[in-house]
Amino acid sequence: MQKIVNIVALLSGLVSVGIVGGGTYLYLNKDALIESVKEQAIKQITSSVTEALPGMIQGAMPKIPSATGGVMNSKPAIPGL
Repeated sequence: MQKIVNIVALLSGLVSVGIVGGGTYLYLNKDALIESVKEQAIKQITSSVTEALPGMIQGAMPKIPSATGGVMNSKPAIPGL
């Protein structure tokens, strides 16, 4: 029974050391990790916008008419001007 208690205590200590070590690693490298994620997000967003932009522009552009109407009236809209 004592051996089981010792093994459980040892495993508990190892888990605690692992959690503290992992937390320390993340705390010390948080800036580098954040920058890495930012760069990846910017690359993904840039590529998505670049791929979607030509289609969006083509869909938004009106067709150029082949013929136009006559000359518009050149009188001022406000009388007396």
